[in-house]
Amino acid sequence: MEDYLKAIYELQDADQELVSTSEIASQLSVKPPTVTTMTKKLAERGLVEREAYNGVRLTDEGETVAIEVIRHHRLLEAYLVEQLGYDWAEVHEEADVLEHHISETLEQRLAEALDETTVDPHGAPIPSETLALASRSDTYLSECEDGAHLVVVEVSDRDPEQLAYLDEAGITPGTNLVVTEIAPIDLITVQPQPDDTPVSLPMDVARTIRVRELNDEPEQAATNARGGA
Repeated sequence: MEDYLKAIYELQDADQELVSTSEIASQLSVKPPTVTTMTKKLAERGLVEREAYNGVRLTDEGETVAIEVIRHHRLLEAYLVEQLGYDWAEVHEEADVLEHHISETLEQRLAEALDETTVDPHGAPIPSETLALASRSDTYLSECEDGAHLVVVEVSDRDPEQLAYLDEAGITPGTNLVVTEIAPIDLITVQPQPDDTPVSLPMDVARTIRVRELNDEPEQAATNARGGA
C-alpha cells in the first residue's frame, strides 16, 4: 500500500493533477488491473481521491503517509552510504525493503546519526521530522538550452546501472556542467567541470537528472552529496 502512495506522490505534479493507472503501473512494474484494485482500496481508506477511468490524487492523509515513507527511504539511503559504506548505486533496493519496517525511534536515531545531512546520496531532499520539504527551483537537464552552465542537484536512484555509468562519467550531485550540444536525435552532450571529457546522454536519461542553472558569476559546486562513497 505504501509503495502505491509513494509512487503517486512522486508522479503527482505541483498542481495535483490526476495520476493515471498506466503511470502508476509503469512506476511500480505491475499490471494496470493490479493498480485499479489497489487504488480502490486506497480510496476506501480515504488515502486517495479516485476518478474512474481518469486516475487518482492523494488526499492530505495519503500525502502524509507518502512523505513519511519517503523520509524513511532517504534517511536509510543516506545512512547506508555514509555510515555503512554502501555504494550509491546499490542502496535504493535495500531502502525499498527497509522503509516500511523501521520504528519512529529508529527513524530518530538515523536522523541523529546523519546530523546535518539534508539530502540523500542522490541529492533528493530528506523531509524534516515534521514532514516538511524544502521548496525547489531546479529543472531537468532535458529542458536546458545549449551553452547553459549548470550544477547537478539530483539524479534518479531507480536504475543502478545508470547510476554507475553517471558516476564513472563524473555526473553526480554537486558537479558543475556545461551543455555543449543538443542533437536532433534526442541526445544532449554535457561537459563536467573542470574540463572533463564531454558525455552524450539520451534525453530519457537527461529527464532523470535535476539541475540548477548557475548565475553568470562563477559558483562553487556544492559538496558531493554521495558522502565520498
